[in-house]
Amino acid sequence: MRSQETGDRRQESSDRSRKPGGALCAVLAGLLLAALPVCAAISGVVVNGTTGKPEAGITVTLLKMGPKGPQPAGQVKADAQGRFKVDQSVDGPTLVRATLDGVTYNHVLVPGTPSEGINLEVYNASKQPGAAKVTKHMLLFEPTGQQLVVNEAFIVSNTGKTAWNDPADGTLHIFLPRTLDGQAQISATPPGGQPLQQVAEKTGQPDVFKINFPMRPGETRVDVSYSLPYKEGEAYAGKIPSKDDNTYLIVPEGVTMQADNLNDMGQEPRTKAHIYGLKGTDYKIQLTGTVSERNTDSGASGADTSGQPPVQEIMPRLYTQIKLILPLAFGILALGFILLYRMPGLPEGKPAKETNARDRR
Repeated sequence: MRSQETGDRRQESSDRSRKPGGALCAVLAGLLLAALPVCAAISGVVVNGTTGKPEAGITVTLLKMGPKGPQPAGQVKADAQGRFKVDQSVDGPTLVRATLDGVTYNHVLVPGTPSEGINLEVYNASKQPGAAKVTKHMLLFEPTGQQLVVNEAFIVSNTGKTAWNDPADGTLHIFLPRTLDGQAQISATPPGGQPLQQVAEKTGQPDVFKINFPMRPGETRVDVSYSLPYKEGEAYAGKIPSKDDNTYLIVPEGVTMQADNLNDMGQEPRTKAHIYGLKGTDYKIQLTGTVSERNTDSGASGADTSGQPPVQEIMPRLYTQIKLILPLAFGILALGFILLYRMPGLPEGKPAKETNARDRR
């Protein structure tokens, strides 16, 4: 009798495990197992955008972002069809990188995005500009107290299928006043990428420096920032060593600019910034007025007594104020073009850039 009771209890326990509650526990256990990290592969194909064909044999490197920056996490060579595969999971920001003709290309992976079937595009490079050129060059002059802050933005458009890479002569020439001795805050942002700090290197021309940054197909932006002593009404001279389609000089509200070779292109309605088109390859301007210190953080408020060089003092301004002023300035270019079209003597349908054509061409 006791043996029969024991058997009945075991049968009852087995029946309970098959009830809906037991099934739910099994499902939850499965979900927990599915949530455990799985070592998925990172795979794809390297395509040469210049030839339109897979790039065989190219080295593909995997970099994972850590506290000390990108750390190598694997490396393979693409096969004859340009295909590659790395047995790694994307458990944090990850870079898939390949280099061709001295130019590096990155594909960024973040957790939750597909890590297989990646299309990593690379391009052949040339020392000749090809289709790459400076389509817009803007200079923002901002007098603040006893300093003149100058922020420049170059937009380099490469509509071709070849990257421009010239380590010997650089891909962009810039003017820096002699008193700076080549010291300025410079960054370059490749197509679809993040700003990368750059260094100005000397050339054989006085006050002209080169930036050695590859101009990939697409649009690259180069930002240059520095400061100089400012005295209201004094002349400030500079030149444009880059071959620009259009160069624009901008001053914020409360500042006036005078020069002989400028086209007044109007005022941006919201910020009241004034924009001028430059005719020629050099300028000599006079500025009157100042603007108040604004959009600066606590580190910039005490810059005058910190003992840091001017280039360091203006860094907060570069990454705050210029983000507001320059995009708006780009926006009013359309207004400027309309004004130029309406100028007497300008043939109908001629592009505005012809009024800014360089004499050296």
